[in-house]
Amino acid sequence: MANAPSRDPHPVARTLQVSLSGHKGPVNVARYSKGTAKYILTGGQDRTVRLWNASLGTEIKIFSAHGYEVLTVAVAHDNAKFVSAGGDRSVFIWDVATATTLRRLSGHMGKVHAVEFNEDASTVASGSYDATVRLWDLRSQNRQPIQVLEEARDTVQTIHVGASTIVTGSVDGYVRAYDLRMGELRSDFIGHPVTSVVPTQDNQTYLVTSLDSHIRLMDMGTGKLLNDFVGHVNEAYRCRACFGHAEAIVICGDEKGMVWAWDLMDAKILPPDPPPKVHHKVITWTEHHPTDAGEMITASADGTVKIWKHEVAG
Repeated sequence: MANAPSRDPHPVARTLQVSLSGHKGPVNVARYSKGTAKYILTGGQDRTVRLWNASLGTEIKIFSAHGYEVLTVAVAHDNAKFVSAGGDRSVFIWDVATATTLRRLSGHMGKVHAVEFNEDASTVASGSYDATVRLWDLRSQNRQPIQVLEEARDTVQTIHVGASTIVTGSVDGYVRAYDLRMGELRSDFIGHPVTSVVPTQDNQTYLVTSLDSHIRLMDMGTGKLLNDFVGHVNEAYRCRACFGHAEAIVICGDEKGMVWAWDLMDAKILPPDPPPKVHHKVITWTEHHPTDAGEMITASADGTVKIWKHEVAG
C-alpha cells in the first residue's frame, strides 16, 4: 500500500524537488513570485538577493547593492519589481528586468526586518529595529515617509499590508492592527516576542508565531485566541509559520531543522510526529506556493533553500 494515494485531504509537501545553494551563509527569507509563476527570490547574510527558477532549480540573477545582510524581501503584484532591506537601514526598490535599484529610501535608525507592498505596489511599509513602521509613497518624488507608526516598544519583526489595514508584530510581545481609514489601532498582547503574523485571506483571523514555541490562531476582530499549535522548537530565532493550501493546515519550520504541520481546526500534529530533520540549522522562512496546492519552500541558516512538493502516486 506504500504507493496508494494519500487519504489526507490536505497533504503536506514533503518530497524534496530541488535544493538551491547559491548563497554563502544563512538565508533569511524566501518569497514566491505572485500568481502561477514558479520564481523565487531569496535574501541572505551574503548581502545578495537571488532570483531562481523554482521548476529547474537554476539561478537566474543576482541582485547586489546591499552593503549588509538582507533580512526581508517582498514582491510586487506584477512581479516587475521587488523591495528588500536589512542591515543597511535603507529600503531598496528593485527593477527585476534590469537588476538595478530604482530607489533607496532612508530614515530608519536600525536594521529593517520587514517590508511589504500594498496591493498595487504604490506604497511600501517597512518595520525596523528602531521600533517604527514607515510608510513610503513610491509615486511621490519626496523621499520622506508619508506616515510613521511609533506605537511599538521594541523591534518590529513582521508586517502585513491589507487594503485598509496594516498588521505588525513586535519583539515587545504585541500584534498591532492599524485601521488606516478609521484611524484606529487595536493591540493584542501575545506575551512573547512576535516573529511573524500571517492573516487569513478573509482577514478574519491571523496566525502569529512567537518565541515561546507556540503558533496561535487569533480572531482579528476581538483578539481572542482560537487555536494553539505546539510541538516545534522556536525560542531564539525569527521563524515564519504559514498556512498550507486553502488555509486548512498550518506549517512551520523550527530551530532544529524540522518542518511541522498541524490541522487548522483541531491543532493536531499531522504525521510524521516528530517530522524528519530536513535542514542542518534553523529554518528561518516557510512559504506555501500561492496557487499550487502541493508546493512550498523553506529557507535555512544552513545556506540552502529547498523546494518541496506533494507527489500523489497512482
